[in-house]
Amino acid sequence: MLLREVTFTVDVGEHGYLIGFDDDYDFPSEMPFGWRCGPLTAATAVVLPTTDTGPLQMTVQVHDTPPGPETDGGWEPAEEMSLRADAPAFCLATIGQGDFWDAWPEEEPPLDVPPTAEDGDSVRMRLYCHADDPDPGIGDHGERHLIQLWRAPATDPVHPPLSDEDRRARAQYAADMVTPVEDYTTEYPIHYSGESPDASSGAK
Repeated sequence: MLLREVTFTVDVGEHGYLIGFDDDYDFPSEMPFGWRCGPLTAATAVVLPTTDTGPLQMTVQVHDTPPGPETDGGWEPAEEMSLRADAPAFCLATIGQGDFWDAWPEEEPPLDVPPTAEDGDSVRMRLYCHADDPDPGIGDHGERHLIQLWRAPATDPVHPPLSDEDRRARAQYAADMVTPVEDYTTEYPIHYSGESPDASSGAK
């Protein structure tokens, strides 16, 4: 049974957003290229939208049992993950340039996933995505995400197969994340034209 549903618009950046049950965020050391979502920690997932900097309509639902599949709305195949939820409050944040922004609407009370004795501290998350314009880019792509949450024992995730291109992109991102910042620094010699400052001032 559906316990609660909240629909709102969130402005996402080029790095997507984080969802889960922990607001102690850190920048992803890996990105789930080839999937819509992947683990950041045991309690938090990173989601990669089609939209790169623009609006996204989000609907978050809490159920007391696993909901049936969504057959309307032109959704992509659903992906699923289990998240640890030591605390019941749902957290949502967009990823900025080295910072994180709380994206839960201020006018909405916190969204909780009530614990159950038999399911422990695990929540199942199912993600549906749709974009009217499926080509990644900046601006309004008519993108919608449906996030469904319910208490359930942890089980294996559900994701599409990865391509070789996805694996290369993941490896490149992971390598970039461990590259020291100074490795990106380049020194350029400065060449002056004309006489040196000493010569022009008449110094002997």
